[in-house]
Amino acid sequence: MGFRPTALLLCSAIVTSLAFPATALDRRVKIVNRTGYTIVEFYGSNKGTDSWEEDILGSGTLDSGESVTINFDDRSGYCVYDFKAVFNDGDVLIRRGVNVCELGTFTYE
Repeated sequence: MGFRPTALLLCSAIVTSLAFPATALDRRVKIVNRTGYTIVEFYGSNKGTDSWEEDILGSGTLDSGESVTINFDDRSGYCVYDFKAVFNDGDVLIRRGVNVCELGTFTYE
């Protein structure tokens, strides 16, 4: 029985995937605003909390036609988040159950 690099690589890949649980998933999502209005506040809270936490944009805004990439990794291990966008005209849009581990871009239109 000789050395089999293919089998070794396969075993290494399996061990690596087991060693890095869901916490290693990419939780960065590009938020795109195509509404014609400015997003003045944006919140993303994991499904395990009952609070919106802090405004992710802080003192910034997201004008129509602009985008921002947000890392939703809050060390909770959650992939499912609720989004809340507050616009300069007073409208509020809430989207529940967004899987940030599977989604690369979220667009407001």
